[in-house]
Amino acid sequence: MTDASIKDAVRDKYAQAALRVGDGCCETTIGTDPISSNLYSAHETGALPEAAVVASLGCGNPTALAELKPGETVLDLGSGGGIDVLLSARRVGPTGKAYGLDMTDEMLALARENRRKAGVENVEFLKGEIEAIPLPDNAADVIISNCVINLSGDKDAVLREAFRVLKPGGRFAVSDVVTRGAVPEALRRDMLMWVGCIAGALDEDDYRAKLSAAGFAAITVEPTRVYRVEDAREFLTGKGVDVDAIAALVDGKFMSAFIRARKPQATETTCCAPACCS
Repeated sequence: MTDASIKDAVRDKYAQAALRVGDGCCETTIGTDPISSNLYSAHETGALPEAAVVASLGCGNPTALAELKPGETVLDLGSGGGIDVLLSARRVGPTGKAYGLDMTDEMLALARENRRKAGVENVEFLKGEIEAIPLPDNAADVIISNCVINLSGDKDAVLREAFRVLKPGGRFAVSDVVTRGAVPEALRRDMLMWVGCIAGALDEDDYRAKLSAAGFAAITVEPTRVYRVEDAREFLTGKGVDVDAIAALVDGKFMSAFIRARKPQATETTCCAPACCS
């Protein structure tokens, strides 16, 4: 797929998801789906509009791990229905600010309605693409994202933009799908279709290398949920895949991970050696 066709496919998928939620079609797989279930506590979701929770299509909970502080400015790349933006706004408090960036009109409309229902003032949803963030340099203390960077056809551009927008010393703290080790390409495509990653996930080592190339330091990749082939048995069988035959090739090689990095201070130098990113 070309970058343009990937973008169109992603936009269409999330537009349809937003419209289903907006129409009141809230029967979802949340709670049973091995990708999106049990990511948020009842304490976190209890004060949020139901539509924000239902529209959550992520693979992690970056707001719980980003160590947000009162007064900080947070940017969520690919903010969807707004759940992570609203949670971030609560954590940074009235002296802080939470931006959500999304390219899909339908998701932006849903997110803005969720903001209104939640009565949150320190939130702003922006239309744009994560490869070209519509904010100035050094605008954010923290960048979060929830299983969206893997959908981009130009991940290098996304990471360069994230680095540009972060303040010196700023933190990159995202949930994303990564792979570990070699997987036959046809099986990789099938597994990523099951996970929902249209453009495909990066190998964890490639992710580290791309972050380092963008200028980031203190890079870590922490698996948070490892996907087993048994979880995808029904989907793969429907694709004509012999699950038992391929289990050893894919089992445990696809995972959600929490990926952390930091933009160095102006006085620091970024180490590019492999040991720096371990």
